[in-house]
Amino acid sequence: MRATSAVRGALLLGLLALCGLPVPPALPELAGLSITAARAAASPTGDATDTVLDRYLQGLQSLRTDFRQTVSDAHGQTVESGAGQLIVQRPGRFRWDYAPTAGPDGGGDPQSTGQLLIADGRNLWFYDRELSQVTVKPVASVLSPTPVMLLSGSVADLHAQFELRAGASHDGLEWVEIQPRSAAADFSHAELGFAGDRLARMLIDDRLGQKVQLDFEHSARNAPIDAASFRFVPPAGVDVIGAPQP
Repeated sequence: MRATSAVRGALLLGLLALCGLPVPPALPELAGLSITAARAAASPTGDATDTVLDRYLQGLQSLRTDFRQTVSDAHGQTVESGAGQLIVQRPGRFRWDYAPTAGPDGGGDPQSTGQLLIADGRNLWFYDRELSQVTVKPVASVLSPTPVMLLSGSVADLHAQFELRAGASHDGLEWVEIQPRSAAADFSHAELGFAGDRLARMLIDDRLGQKVQLDFEHSARNAPIDAASFRFVPPAGVDVIGAPQP
């Protein structure tokens, strides 16, 4: 069973935000998010303005980290697990490469399953290996003037779209709780856990009761990033939807 589009969409929102990119209105086509949610905004009142998340975003230029992902249903049963790598170069570039864990039958080959999402500064590429399908949108043609983001490239935009609260420390982490200001958002609640100045864990609840947990490890903040990480050439034989900006 694959994660719901709402969970995947919330994760993609976070990736765009980490890169300082507003979320494009075309993202629902890539991730299954509602256009209403992607354009909603509200007044930023009543939330904390000096959370560990605010401090984390200050001075963030690049990030390379491995992650483990687990998706659970409303009964707490694991429905999907996997691992991958996230590479960010602000502003405007990231690479999110995810593959599900191999099953007991030996399936789950990372070359034929999972998803790859790349923002190269001009185009947003989404490659679904299992479907052998690539979707591409020129970034300049899809950026929205009203950013909606889970982790914000701009602190002002972060507080405009989400209510932030410092959470109680547990599991050895300092937490910030994030609540969308719009009731139309496809996820209902998120929590980010930090170990000192390192983002260690992300928890996201969707409105269908599924929860995704991402555990980040082997993180390198503001380390040099190879530009080749953000280049993408569709593999031979896959369907390509859309036309990239040259």
